[in-house]
Amino acid sequence: MARVKTGIVRRRRHNKVLKLARGFYSARRKHFRKAKEQLERSLVYAFRDRRAKKRDFRRLWIVRINAACRLNDISYSKFINGLRKAGIELDRKILANMAMNDAEAFATVAKKAKAALK
Repeated sequence: MARVKTGIVRRRRHNKVLKLARGFYSARRKHFRKAKEQLERSLVYAFRDRRAKKRDFRRLWIVRINAACRLNDISYSKFINGLRKAGIELDRKILANMAMNDAEAFATVAKKAKAALK
């Protein structure tokens, strides 16, 4: 039986991994084995952090909304409850943006939330 050489196939596979490893430090971008190990680890981090990013942004928005609520003499939890009762369907991203960039509009929304609680 004839011997099969893997020259082109192996080279293409190695080059694919090394291309993805651009920007890595030292041997992790130059040596195939180290690059492959680091690439697998990096893909795990990327998968995990795509989900963590959503959690982190939600936490940031809540902190910003809470700070603006305190300026309008209402707690965050009462504010959210008031929004639900008033039928105002604004998500936390929009509310945080209003709190940062348009304090007057946020104050109006906070007044409506307070009124709905009574």
